[in-house]
Amino acid sequence: MLVHFYTRPGCHLCDDARMMLKLVQEDVPFQIEEHNIEEDDQLHEKYMLMIPVVEYQGEIIQYGNVDYVTLMEALEN
Repeated sequence: MLVHFYTRPGCHLCDDARMMLKLVQEDVPFQIEEHNIEEDDQLHEKYMLMIPVVEYQGEIIQYGNVDYVTLMEALEN
């Protein structure tokens, strides 16, 4: 299972979301592929106002404030 995590350096919400992903990862096995939106113009334009963004199977699970319960519900199925 692969989860895409869109972030940028210096983003405190991103740090919190990364921590939530790692907590969920302790209960549900999955890989995190992290993408720095500042390294890709298309990603930057798409997610600039939304980061952090957590995406699984082409669907955005959550963005902005990321919480454990929402991530857990989306990933345990």
